[in-house]
Amino acid sequence: MTPIEHFAVIGTALVVTWGLTPLVRLVGRRLGIVARPGGRHVHQGAIPRIGGVAIFAGFAAALAVRWAGETWWGWHPALTAEGAPVPGALIAPAVMFAVGLLDDMIDLKPGQKLFGQLLAAGIAIAGGVTISHVSDPFSGGLILLGLLSIPVTLFWMVGFANVINLMDGLDGLAAGITAIAAVSLLFLAVQANQPFAAVFAAGLVGACLGFLRFNFNPASIFMGDSGSLFLGFVLACIALLGVMKSVAAITLVVPLLIIGVPVFDTFSAIVRRRRHGRPIQEADKGHIHHRLLGRGFTQRQTVIIIYVWSVALAVGGYAMRWVPPVFKIVTLVVLAALSGLMAYWLGLFEAAHHDGE
Repeated sequence: MTPIEHFAVIGTALVVTWGLTPLVRLVGRRLGIVARPGGRHVHQGAIPRIGGVAIFAGFAAALAVRWAGETWWGWHPALTAEGAPVPGALIAPAVMFAVGLLDDMIDLKPGQKLFGQLLAAGIAIAGGVTISHVSDPFSGGLILLGLLSIPVTLFWMVGFANVINLMDGLDGLAAGITAIAAVSLLFLAVQANQPFAAVFAAGLVGACLGFLRFNFNPASIFMGDSGSLFLGFVLACIALLGVMKSVAAITLVVPLLIIGVPVFDTFSAIVRRRRHGRPIQEADKGHIHHRLLGRGFTQRQTVIIIYVWSVALAVGGYAMRWVPPVFKIVTLVVLAALSGLMAYWLGLFEAAHHDGE
């Protein structure tokens, strides 16, 4: 695959998302699908929250251009390659997007939302998107998962979708983190010769960049669950298809490092709530972005700090693809220590205010 082909996919997703977002914003306002200030929200006024529609449309348009290029313009096969995980890998993200959109529109019950997420993941698994093995970071050999493959893959996909969803708390935060992760996964997929995953990553990069034009502070539209669940789910698919499908695949650690900030934020939230006797699923104002705002940083400053942190973890994850095993461990320890210091400084494990308090 040539760089021009990747840029064509990125450009299509960017332009379509950019062009459609104002229309989606208008529709969201007309239909009353808006986020209102209060609770954990830090914005002012009612803001449309179905920006995920524009993101999904931009991504879909990019895949359509890619298919046209492979069919008529002589592009390297990716979506049309023999053995490509179609249609499962195409249908499943659409199902996850639909689940998020329904939640944005009618507020699904938690059980209904989880069922929809598991359905989307199940479709992907049926289409061949699974974690069949991981590599041993110490010996370099492979660890076959066998029957554990299905539950591990379900947990992986639903978990990815929800950690991005939980980070969608400030203008531009989820879209920016996803773009950073997608760029890293794009490079890994290209170098692992996984063109299908590379196309997905390129489409995600373009869609996020196009949406950030309207979502960065001060945002005029939010992506909603339709956007955040979709982005997280596609990242999960890219990680499986682009990193772990390679015989030289690393371990689960590398994709987790690449989205390290939302993973760390989710982990700290679980620990914090258990320590203080709160239900794990209960929302609070103890997330990383809330803590940084509490330290006196502005929304823009907070988002940029998290971007820089995300880039550092993504670079560390990318570096682990190439360094000898001993340096993999050293890199992981250093990044974990730095993140631990950040958590201590922010008080991520301390009690936080809850909605309504």
